[in-house]
Amino acid sequence: MSLTRRWPLPGPYDLHRSLGVLRRGPYDPTCRVAPGAVWRASRTPQGPVTLHLAQSRTDVTATAWGPGADWALDRLPALLGAEDRPEAFVAHHRLTREAHRRLPGLRLVRTGLVLESLIPAVLEQKVTSDEAYRAWRLLVRRFGEPAPGPAEGRPEGLHVMPDARGWALVPSWEWHRAGVDGKRSATVVRAARVAPRLEEAAAMALPDALARLQRVPGIGPWTAAETVQRSGGEPDAVTVGDLHLPRQVGYALTGRRDADDARMLALLEPYAGQRHRAARLILAAGPRMPRRAPRMYVRDIARL
Repeated sequence: MSLTRRWPLPGPYDLHRSLGVLRRGPYDPTCRVAPGAVWRASRTPQGPVTLHLAQSRTDVTATAWGPGADWALDRLPALLGAEDRPEAFVAHHRLTREAHRRLPGLRLVRTGLVLESLIPAVLEQKVTSDEAYRAWRLLVRRFGEPAPGPAEGRPEGLHVMPDARGWALVPSWEWHRAGVDGKRSATVVRAARVAPRLEEAAAMALPDALARLQRVPGIGPWTAAETVQRSGGEPDAVTVGDLHLPRQVGYALTGRRDADDARMLALLEPYAGQRHRAARLILAAGPRMPRRAPRMYVRDIARL
């Protein structure tokens, strides 16, 4: 049986751009994008849920299946960005002013689910996106479960990720087969063992949420920020420790290619309270820095 709820649009709204940050690559088994719609398979505190979101000119219609349907629909406005306040953003550069004007439908979403964003962020530590997406895809399909609801009309292969116990019990050879080294797999297992405490971070203020996540060995500022951006919809959770973001922000705002974290934070200082939103706008509309160095080497530890 399905449940349905509608969210009236508060104004300009871009479903794909707003929820796009929740998809881990084009073949993410937990999130699929279709014209005018998004499919999500999540593990809520009440159990698995399949959520189909379809945008019209006036609203977003959500249809949910599974034990977690009520939980997901009760939090539908937050998921879609109703708690976000894009009008609070004040541009301090021509680029961000233009980006904010051109992308009025971009909202910062809030899933309320920490582990769902934390684990793929851990898998993305110090590897290429393709490596991390492959690992996430293989592990979810291998140890997760098919998304609830009728198969007809649903994207093929939609899966719900494992629960915390399932992640903690993934055998070492399966991590290796998915291309995940011992450091990252150990971090996921440690996080899974204290999952209830980490999930509390979704309701915490930003400093407390970041501190709570970073108490787990292997979770640093980069992973914590990437997590709370999605689970808490935090507009000021700027990502530090990223290989590309400082240079991209620096190049977009100054034309220089050599920005580091300190320089990026200095450039974003006028946006205090909205630094993550500013970075999102810069990435969405700013000029792309021409590539000069070779791409990061893709490792395949599964072959070792």
